[in-house]
Formats: sequence, structure tokens, C-alpha cells
Amino acid sequence: MTETIAAARLAAAWLLWYPDEELLGRLDQIEAVATQAPPKVSEPLLRFTQQLREGDLTDLQRQYVATFDTKRRACPYLSYWTDGDTRNRGLALLRFKQAYLSHGYELGPEELPDHLSVVLEFAARGDVLTGEALLVEHRVSIGLLREALTSYGSPYADVVEAVLATLPEITPEIRDRMATLARMGAPQEAVGLDPFALVPNLEPTGGRR
Repeated sequence: MTETIAAARLAAAWLLWYPDEELLGRLDQIEAVATQAPPKVSEPLLRFTQQLREGDLTDLQRQYVATFDTKRRACPYLSYWTDGDTRNRGLALLRFKQAYLSHGYELGPEELPDHLSVVLEFAARGDVLTGEALLVEHRVSIGLLREALTSYGSPYADVVEAVLATLPEITPEIRDRMATLARMGAPQEAVGLDPFALVPNLEPTGGRR
């Protein structure tokens, strides 16, 4: 992976967090990074940053909450798409966290380890090979998130589109898997087990505040 792609992934990670003054202050830096990336990565990122520049911060924050905190299909937590609210979710979260810790990457208490922004930041600033593997392994989840955001008419679909453009080309097998999961939806098994109990010091949230 090139430094350009790593920087684009980090920019996407920032853009997928809850918008605030700090993010708006980074737009020049984000756009400078985006322009160095291939067009299939840079163009959707720049479309999104332009919307941030033109929008009112309060409206942007309201839009973020309405998209990611209230719509189940717009879930940015990658293991939710494969494990839903089942006992396997806790194990999946633990696996993400252990992958980070094995490379000395400490995750704070404000976010779960399978949030797409966390994975992108680790892929850009942590261990490149492990981060790449996590993203590729969960490209079905990322693709479904992009499709959901597109169906809602959300501008965040552009950011996820850029993320997908940093990954290897989609195969027929991955496309079939995406179609199957889209028909089935996320698992809804109720097992009486808190899926976050196996991940100490982490609490589920709808994005950094």
C-alpha cells in the first residue's frame, strides 16, 4: 500500500467521525491529501468535503445523528453486518481489539474497535498489513454500508465509496456475498449476552462526540 492510499484512508476516517469545528479546521489538509490520490478515491472525497464547506455545522451534526444513530442499515460497525446482536459479536469485537494491541495500538474508551473509522485509522497509522487484512475481510460490510447510505441519499456514501476504492477490485464471490447479506439483513439472535461484555473499557456509541 502506498503512502498516498494510507493518507486517503486516514482522511476518510476523520470524515466519518461526528463533524465538529476540529474537523472543519482540517478540511484544507484533507483536500490536499485527497488530490494526491487516484481519481476514484479523490473525487468522492472532494465531493463530500465541498458539502462540509457549504453546510452549517449544526445541520451537519444533525444529519450525522439522523444517519448513523437512528438508521440500523447505516451501521458503521463492521462486525454488526456479519454478527448482528448475537453472542459472536462480542468475540468479533475482542478480535479487533487484540489485533490492535498486538501491534501496540491503544484504543481509547470512546469508540468500539470495529467502527470503520477506527479500522481505517489503524490501517493508516498502525500496522499496514493487519489493517489491510481487516478492511479486505470486511469489504462486504463496507459495501453494504455504502449501499445503505446511497439508498438514503446520504453524502456519506461518497466517503465510503472512496474507502472501497482503496481496496482490491471486487470479485464475483464478494458481490454474491453482498447480495446474500443484503437480502438477509444483520442477524437478530437474542441470546441474553451483552455483546460488549467481552471488550473491557469500551462502550457502544454512535460516533465520537
